[in-house]
This record gives sequence, C-alpha cells and structure tokens, in this order.
Amino acid sequence: MTIRTSTPLVASLALATLLSAFGVSAASMPGQHASFLHALSDLRHAQWNLTHRPGNAAVNEQERIAAAEIDRAIAEVMQAAGDNGQNVAQEEHVDATLDEPGALHHAQDLLEQARQDVSLQEDNPQARRLRNRAIAHIDRALQATRRAIRDVEHGRR
Repeated sequence: MTIRTSTPLVASLALATLLSAFGVSAASMPGQHASFLHALSDLRHAQWNLTHRPGNAAVNEQERIAAAEIDRAIAEVMQAAGDNGQNVAQEEHVDATLDEPGALHHAQDLLEQARQDVSLQEDNPQARRLRNRAIAHIDRALQATRRAIRDVEHGRR
C-alpha cells in the first residue's frame, strides 16, 4: 500500500514544524523585564565584591550591612522577575563600568547599575511593589558601601 502525499499537506506540515520551533525559541528569549535579570547579576557580583575583598582586610560592619541588604534586594528582584515569567536562574553579564580601583568601588558601581536597571517602568502592580522594595534595599546597600569606602579611605578599620 502506498501513501500519497499532496504538496499542500507537506507544505502545511513543514510550516507547522517551523512555527512550533520558533515558538519554543521565542518563549525562552528575554522579554521586556530583562532589566531585572541584569540587576540580579549586578547584585550578585556586588555582593561578591563586598564579601571577597582582596588582601587581608576584614569585612567591617558597613560591608555586612550592605551584603545583607543586597540579599534582601536579590530576593525581591528574583520574585519580581519570577512573577514576570523570567528565568531567574539565568546568569547575565556584568554591565556596569568599573572605572575606580578596588572591590568596594566595584561593588558601588554594580549597585548603581542594578538600581538603574530595576528602576525602569513596570506595569505589573505586584512586580512594581517588589521593585520598589528592592530599590529601598539597594539604596541602603549603596549607603553602607559608601560608608565602608570612607572608612577605608580614612583608615578606620
């Protein structure tokens, strides 16, 4: 028994296969909330800079405060990104410009970039509330990081 296929049937099957493959790849592409993923990466790198400073300098109280606030900001941003269907496990590149030397300055630059990324307009009311709480945590982390920089610059260790 031979099966005869028509050209329109083969073309329809090929088109359906192509469209379903495109749909899968489009679903995995970052959406309008990719800024949350960039912020997560920057926050994680900033925290690493605060807790893994080079040399034998001990982590001071301001650095502990900043690291704790970054933990809280990460939790808020992860929830906001997750609420928007983002893959929160996805690791983004660090996109802050790290001009000033030193891990504390790097952390400050990363926190500023994370704040900028998170601060973009948000239409989802739940994500907006989470974003606003994350911004408050980032602001407190920035304040503590700046105090830690001043402590180091003035030899208060």
